[in-house]
Amino acid sequence: MLYIVDMNKKYIKYINYIINDIELPYLKCLEQYGLKQGEMGLVLSKVFNQPVTIKGRSVYDSNNNEIYFEGSNGVWVKREYGDNGNVFYYENSDGEWGKYEYDTNGNNIYYEDSDGYWVKQGYNQNNNRTYYENSDGIINDNR
Repeated sequence: MLYIVDMNKKYIKYINYIINDIELPYLKCLEQYGLKQGEMGLVLSKVFNQPVTIKGRSVYDSNNNEIYFEGSNGVWVKREYGDNGNVFYYENSDGEWGKYEYDTNGNNIYYEDSDGYWVKQGYNQNNNRTYYENSDGIINDNR
């Protein structure tokens, strides 16, 4: 019995080693360890700090939102979602990123990306857009 406990400790130590060792692109990096699908899920659950499911080259959270995708060539996209199911942040292997903000009705009220482009929007109680402004200087104000 002691032997089994020691093996479990070694296995846990190995999984923790992998978690601390891997880097993007995650799936390509994990190939070198020869892990089974369930073990890859265990590692990526720790990396993403939440339960995940792997389907093909995509990783999903418990709400079935795709939080990570990786092409066979190593190109990747990571996404983070808010409680309302909307993406609030993404980044990709090209170094691009974007962040979003939403009002309580789920309307996108702000967007900003890695190129410096941004958009601000406002909505009325019927969820109709009443205000729009972007970093190019375009303003539409119908408040």
